[in-house]
Amino acid sequence: MPAMQQLVLERALLPEGWAEDVLVRFQDGVITEVAPRAGPAGGARRQRGVTLPGQINLHSHAFQRGMAGLAERAAGGEDSFWTWREVMYRFLDRLDPEDVEAIAALAYVEMVEAGFTTCVEFHYLHHAPSGTPYADIAEMAVRIAAAADMAGIGLTLLPVYYRWSNFAGAAPVPGQRRFLNDPDRFARLLEASAQALEPLPGTVLGVAPHSLRAMTPADLSHAVGLATDGPIHIHAAEQEREVIDCLAWSGRRPVEWLLDEMDIGPRWCIVHATHMTEDETRRLAESGAVAGLCPITEANLGDGIGPTTLYSRAGGRFGIGTDSNIRINAAGELCALEYSQRLAERRRNRLGEPGESVGRALIDATLAGGRQASGRVVGAIAPGCRADFLALDDTHPALDCREGDAVLDGWIFAAADSPVRDVWVSGVHVVRDGRHVARDVAVSGFKAALRRVLA
Repeated sequence: MPAMQQLVLERALLPEGWAEDVLVRFQDGVITEVAPRAGPAGGARRQRGVTLPGQINLHSHAFQRGMAGLAERAAGGEDSFWTWREVMYRFLDRLDPEDVEAIAALAYVEMVEAGFTTCVEFHYLHHAPSGTPYADIAEMAVRIAAAADMAGIGLTLLPVYYRWSNFAGAAPVPGQRRFLNDPDRFARLLEASAQALEPLPGTVLGVAPHSLRAMTPADLSHAVGLATDGPIHIHAAEQEREVIDCLAWSGRRPVEWLLDEMDIGPRWCIVHATHMTEDETRRLAESGAVAGLCPITEANLGDGIGPTTLYSRAGGRFGIGTDSNIRINAAGELCALEYSQRLAERRRNRLGEPGESVGRALIDATLAGGRQASGRVVGAIAPGCRADFLALDDTHPALDCREGDAVLDGWIFAAADSPVRDVWVSGVHVVRDGRHVARDVAVSGFKAALRRVLA
């Protein structure tokens, strides 16, 4: 059995609040003891600065990191998610498994450097460019798992069920052929994906029905039935056109349909949930599901601004994701989330209660929502949780001379460059002085893959 490890955290955010000189003991990547005001401990390294629980990225398409910045050319028409998607189809059509692993590895390294210690991978790139499965149907899942292992990030893998191109079983388009499965093949893919995760301790397998437009109700029920006790994530109400098409198909809006027809509850994450009525917003909050919010991607794609203030005040649970990985920045996602609400409502400090630090409110909400959506025991410095921490440099100009929650406000709203200096994932020190220990290898692999793909 591996020896017990221990750290003394100079200042730390615990579930009960801020504490100093916190002794944390962990074994096999799991915290066994947390003792505030412990003072020096024999053999314990002292972690300077301000230590927080590692953040959870609840929605990622890792391969899209390789196309970041490639769709920023005006098309001369009504640019939207739908025109961006055509660029994405052309990009992924050239990726082989080695490319996907290399791109994902750098994306995960960047996530850890930004303070994300868990990634929920919404994994829909399954097959060869022809649409034919690889000899190992879970070849791409194997590559995602290898990339996560190299970066040291905790992983929840959500193989995506994708069958049709639009509501009512419309025929798929050629750009979607690498995503597609029928019910039987998806069941085999899910089983093989579970085997791909076996070498990685602490991983979680769930299911991601892609969206209502990518499957029929029967397909959705089939996917949910395969989820056993893992998390269930689905895109819904990301674009206005999706809402219009759903109304034409069913007479109901996407989130409305899901709440009416499915047993939506705490295992579910409704990703984006951007275009909701007030009634849908309150019903989703009451369901106990998590809203997966990806404000940087939603802004990049021109999706719109969701009703997060109303949803939060109705008791809704939410977390943050990097989605298209156009820019990987945990604090940036939190800032963009709050600022989008300020712009929409033309008021300040929307996601905090009166007298409360907005930064602290965002951190608390997204740690809780991310933990629930990931299905992993993470997001707190507490016994039984994974030993996932990020340490902020409290001498950074945006954090200096600040105490408690003011440090969080400085990180999220005032730091132009990242003050994340050390990151521990499952008790392993993977980021030191702001740099991932595998950064050079990841960058080299990423560049080699992109030179081939973009040649």
